[in-house]
Amino acid sequence: MGPWYHEQWRNNDGTHHGNIQFGSNTSKWYADHIEIPFFDYYLKGKGSVDGISKATVYFTGENQWHQLPQWPPADLQATPIYLEPNGKLSFNASRNDKNSSDSYISDPAKPVPYAEGVHFNRTRNYMTDDQTLCSPPTDVLVYQTDTLSKDITLGGPVVADLLVSLSNTDADFVVKLIDVFPDNLSYNEVDIYAEEDQKGPYPMGGYQMLVRAEIMRGKFRDSYEKPSPFIPNKPTEVKYTMPDVAHTFKKGHRIMIQVQKQLVPLVDRNPQQFMDHLSRKGF
Repeated sequence: MGPWYHEQWRNNDGTHHGNIQFGSNTSKWYADHIEIPFFDYYLKGKGSVDGISKATVYFTGENQWHQLPQWPPADLQATPIYLEPNGKLSFNASRNDKNSSDSYISDPAKPVPYAEGVHFNRTRNYMTDDQTLCSPPTDVLVYQTDTLSKDITLGGPVVADLLVSLSNTDADFVVKLIDVFPDNLSYNEVDIYAEEDQKGPYPMGGYQMLVRAEIMRGKFRDSYEKPSPFIPNKPTEVKYTMPDVAHTFKKGHRIMIQVQKQLVPLVDRNPQQFMDHLSRKGF
């Protein structure tokens, strides 16, 4: 698993994804250490594949390849992190304000975009884009840790577990995992293919790198085959497993969670009312 958009693994330049620099050419490493030995052995009958692990995974943040006997890692530990009052995010559940809650208005006429600006096609870079475009409007909830005193590595699935109460019968829930860079961070240079006079410090201070985002349409919270409406104003659990991550939050960074209503236009707008189906007539 590499840190790429589709087919970047065969691109000559695997040094970056959007604004995020990896410090090395990851696609060349993949070709040299995985592809060439594999095809030499199976197509030419030479060399060995003993050096290819069951799982070879690139961890962003620390920007290192890990060769593992399995995925998810055998020493995986499920570790909860809690959404706390006043926008705090903590590995220790607060004993206070257990009945506290945060709220936002989910209005289909005012969607939260998945990326800044207007795009004719879906962008490649949205997967690592700066999430300050969503922080902090009134329809996005933002939680973050204090500055990390040590590296924290996440490897495997992320489970979103929300307790929600709606004023209507359906809504979407988007959970985003974000790496907040230190305010004084900068890369040494911009794109390696830039002209010489364009190279130099590349400021990344305060950048909010998207690590993972996933949406759950509320009516499918219990079953995709049998959607069900919410009962207005009744606390209801919305729990779902997001795709795997392989990322290290470095010392000096912060972990951020954003919870929002939509991811437009990657996902269509929820009408906020339960429907068993949507008519295609007139689309």
